[in-house]
Amino acid sequence: MNFNLMHPAEQIVMLLSRVYQKGLTTTSGGNLSIKDSEGVIWITPSGIDKGSLTAADICKVMPDGTVIGKYKPSVELPFHKLVYESRPDVSAVLHAHPPAIVSYSLIRKIPDINIVPTPSQVCGKVGIAKYEVPGSDALANRIVEEIKKGLNVVIMENHGVITCADNLFEAFKRFETLNFAASIGITSSIIGKPVALTKEQLKIYGTKGQNMLGEFIPKDYSSDERRLRKEMCALIHRAYDQNLFTSTQGTFSVRIDENTFLITPFDVDRKYIEPEDIVRIEHNWREAGKIPSRSVELHKLIYDEHPEINAITVAQPKHIMAFGATHAPIDSRTIPESYIAMRDIAVLPFGTNITDPEKISKSIGEHSPVVLIENDSVISTGNTLINAFDRLEVAEFTANTIIHAKMIGDIVMISDKEVEDINKAFNLK
Repeated sequence: MNFNLMHPAEQIVMLLSRVYQKGLTTTSGGNLSIKDSEGVIWITPSGIDKGSLTAADICKVMPDGTVIGKYKPSVELPFHKLVYESRPDVSAVLHAHPPAIVSYSLIRKIPDINIVPTPSQVCGKVGIAKYEVPGSDALANRIVEEIKKGLNVVIMENHGVITCADNLFEAFKRFETLNFAASIGITSSIIGKPVALTKEQLKIYGTKGQNMLGEFIPKDYSSDERRLRKEMCALIHRAYDQNLFTSTQGTFSVRIDENTFLITPFDVDRKYIEPEDIVRIEHNWREAGKIPSRSVELHKLIYDEHPEINAITVAQPKHIMAFGATHAPIDSRTIPESYIAMRDIAVLPFGTNITDPEKISKSIGEHSPVVLIENDSVISTGNTLINAFDRLEVAEFTANTIIHAKMIGDIVMISDKEVEDINKAFNLK
C-alpha cells in the first residue's frame, strides 16, 4: 500500500479509524489534519462520530480561510494552523486523548521514553505544554512554544497529546509509539520501578542490524512459500490488532528449509503488511529490493543451531515488557497452560541480542522456548508459526494475570510437586 498516494481525506479517515479502534480516542475526541502542497488544510470536522467518519466528512480549509465541506472544522483548527505557520517542515498534525498519555498529562509529567529503546528513536525529545482552554489561541501559543523548539511530540497538560511530521503516517507512528512507552511505564509501576536505559545502552542498540546481507533475485516462489507468506501476514495483522505489535515494531519469521526462511521487513506498517512485503533469506542473502528486520542475524543463528525450531517471534507487548523494564522476576507457574506452553522463561540482560546473540541461542530449548531480553523484547519460538505465536500470546497473558493478581492479593504459584505432576501427565520430561 502506498499511503502517500492516497487523497489527504482518505489518509485522515484511515488513521483516525485506527486511533479510534485501538481505544486511543473517543467518539467526539481527537483531530487530524494534513497541509497539502497547495497550502490547503484538510482537517476532521467538529463533533462528528469518529467511529463512522468518511472522506466526504473531512473539511477543506483554503489558504484564505474559506471552509469547504458539510461540517464545521475541528475547534482545534487554530493550533493546527499555527503549527503549520511556525514549522514549514510540518505537513501533518495528529491530536488525541489516549488514556495512558492522558494519565501522564494529569500528573503533568512526561513518560520515560528510555525504558525500551524504540520510543526515543521514533519520538525524539517530548515536550509538555501548559494547560489552556481547548480551541483557544492561548492553547495554540502554548503548543507552538514547544513546537518551535524543534519538538515533534508535545503533551498537553490535563488534555492529551499532539504529534507532527512531514506526513500523517509518521505523525501516527510517533503518537502510537509514545502511547506504547506510556503504557509500559504505567504497567511497570504496578510491579516495581522501571529501569531506564543509559546513553551507552541506547548507543549499543543503534548498532543493531547494521550488517547488511547481500542481495539475490528469487527465481520462483514455491506453493509452500506462498502459503507461509499468507499465514505470516494473517498472524502479523492479528498481533497488531491484539496490541502485541505496533505499526513498525514486531517480527515474525518462519523456516522454509534448512537454508531458507521468511522474515518481516524493516519499517513496514504491520497493520497492512502484504505477502509481497515479506523478505526471503537464503544462506547469507536477502531478497533483492527489501530490507529485513534488524534481528535477521539472530533469527538465522537460532535456525542454524536449532533444527527443531521452525518459527520465531520478537515483540514488545506492554505486560511482559513491564517485567523487562523493571527487571522483576517472572514465573510461568501461574496456571498449567502457561507452564506447559512456556516452561521456564529465560531472562537475559539488555543488549544480549546485539553483543552476544549466541547466548540467546544457547538459552533457547525444549525447556525454555521463550526468552525475555530486559528493556528490549520477548522472543518466542516454536515448531510452527501458530505455535510460536501462541507462546507470544501466552507470555503476554501470563504477565497480565500476574500484574493484576498483585493488585488484589498475594499470588500462590503452582508448587514444585504440582509442576512435577504436570510434567508426568503431559510427558514434558
